[in-house]
Amino acid sequence: MTASTQSISLAARPRWWRRIWNGLAILFASKTAVVGLIIVLFWVTAAICAPLLTPYSPTAQDYRAQNSGPSAAHILGTDDLGRDIWSRLLYGARIVLIMLPVGEHVWLPLGTAIWGVLLGLLVGCTLGLVAGYLGGWIDEVVMRVLDAMMAFPVILLYMIIIAAVGASATNVVLAIAIVGTPGIARLVRGLTLDIRTRDYIRAAEIRGERKLYIMFVEILPNARGPIVIDAMLRVGYAIFAMGTLGFLGLGLPPPSPDWGSMVASGRRYILAGSPWAALWPSLAIASLVVGLNLLADGLREESMRYQ
Repeated sequence: MTASTQSISLAARPRWWRRIWNGLAILFASKTAVVGLIIVLFWVTAAICAPLLTPYSPTAQDYRAQNSGPSAAHILGTDDLGRDIWSRLLYGARIVLIMLPVGEHVWLPLGTAIWGVLLGLLVGCTLGLVAGYLGGWIDEVVMRVLDAMMAFPVILLYMIIIAAVGASATNVVLAIAIVGTPGIARLVRGLTLDIRTRDYIRAAEIRGERKLYIMFVEILPNARGPIVIDAMLRVGYAIFAMGTLGFLGLGLPPPSPDWGSMVASGRRYILAGSPWAALWPSLAIASLVVGLNLLADGLREESMRYQ
């Protein structure tokens, strides 16, 4: 197929397909983004296929194989209760990326970290749009409240929220959203201050469009690029925060396969010659966060060439 024929075939396809094609072209043009995508897809695929990749339950205990190293039966070893580390990593990735437990037998699609970032985006984008477009005293009040929240150290703010509402998956989502909202709102406000001066915004105002229409239909879609890239970075931050909370005992309650709590319980046996229970979840957290950062950085660098 020649270049002209390919361009004609793309032009004949629906607009949504052209947007996907252009986005994939930007993605695969960056080697950094491709490396990050491979790492992220590995964990997403592992989480989806967890029941097929391990015969063990993440909570099944084998007292005959406590703190054992990698073997044919347990490829990454076991923890102090004889639970298979590989299965706990897989099902822990499910909680992070794929499914949110909201009850004993009730799950929502998308993981804890993603729900936390999405909720933060919903609130942060709304506050940023309102503050940036309306300005005046509304802008001052919103920004000063958010500045006060950002004055708290991040870990301290997480601990305050979890200590107040209790440790559970839904409360971790709430904590991630609250902590992430100020940064998202400041980003969206800055983008809104720039976009509201554009000619098409003036045209919408002259047409008599409502302010909500201008903010959410005219401004927000034109600011989506930086917001999406920032959201990818924030998913990585949220995963790191989940690991930190789990390490401090404020994450998902046991026996959930929380990566942070796995590190906390396994670190006691490092000097005893059994580092596996702490090593593998630490590498899992680090690899997933690095993958998301590489993906976001690659997309940001490549997209700037098209501006």
